[in-house]
Amino acid sequence: MGEKRYKCIECDKCFTELGHLSRHKRLHTGEKPYECRMCGKSFNEKKGYILHSRTHTGEKPYQCQECGKCFSDSGELTIHKRIHTGEKPYKCMECGMSFRKSSYLGMHKRTHTGEKPYTCHECGKSFSQNSSLKIHRRLHSGEKPYKCLECGKCYNESGSLTSHMRIHTGEKPFKCIECGKSFKDGKTLTRHKRSHTGDKPFKCTECEKSFKDGSYLTVHKRIHTGEKPYQCVECGKKLISSSDFNRHKKMHSRHELVVVHSQNLQK
Repeated sequence: MGEKRYKCIECDKCFTELGHLSRHKRLHTGEKPYECRMCGKSFNEKKGYILHSRTHTGEKPYQCQECGKCFSDSGELTIHKRIHTGEKPYKCMECGMSFRKSSYLGMHKRTHTGEKPYTCHECGKSFSQNSSLKIHRRLHSGEKPYKCLECGKCYNESGSLTSHMRIHTGEKPFKCIECGKSFKDGKTLTRHKRSHTGDKPFKCTECEKSFKDGSYLTVHKRIHTGEKPYQCVECGKKLISSSDFNRHKKMHSRHELVVVHSQNLQK
């Protein structure tokens, strides 16, 4: 490893090459010498500028040899390849769960710390990820920008549309190496794997009960908070989960059928 001879006088960080120091200094000065001619956005290093330029040109020079998917950034291809290899180099020291991206690990850690730094100004609800907040905001605005060209159904996030489209294509690219069962999205595969491992990484801080799925924990927490977000428009009853709500609605439907049947018999 080369000697780090070049030192930043602002923060004392050292570098092996003068060019690296020059690039680093721009973090302190705010200098962004690389400007996009298409939209005017500026960057402090050439790599960032080149990657950004590809959003305009559509250029994706890095191709996966396994599935043919292309990427604008070599780093994104490296991360994508881990879907095929199963490699998950970023491990949580708290529960042992592993991830293919360092950012996924960072987000996961917040399930242990309970940190939710992103707050909705509409309703006060907080989130551990900024992307989750952006998606949540669409509940207030009603925005569903992702539309299925097959059936016209719209979604408030791109991942939901991608997963939905596989209903039409029949594609199930996520395969369990334990039993060979395939799934249309990675989230469902991750949940399924826990049926083999018995892993329950989602723990209630109130009563220590653990769950294999984050959505189960969310519903369980309402036992402690008393929250019942699903209200029946027929009778006003409030329920703790969407599954309870759907079961309850069927009770009204069955009752209506009984009444109609009874009336027909009396005629």
